[in-house]
Amino acid sequence: MAVLRLFASAREAAGRGSDVLDGETVGEVLDRAVDRYGAAFASVLTTCKVWVNGDEAERSSAVSPTDEVAVLPPVSGGCA
Repeated sequence: MAVLRLFASAREAAGRGSDVLDGETVGEVLDRAVDRYGAAFASVLTTCKVWVNGDEAERSSAVSPTDEVAVLPPVSGGCA
């Protein structure tokens, strides 16, 4: 089971910062996360980058039980 780390709006949509989910690919892990967290999470996910162990990943990227999958939404900020 891969560790899923969620940041910013992905964390807010899921209601938590991390979880452990089954999946052999990034896509399978993300699909299980959508099943668990619902439409709001699915909507946020469309704008996110996904990284596995610090490297940018595609939905087809393989995931092992010891991997960390990070979901990183675009972030803006700064001074007004």
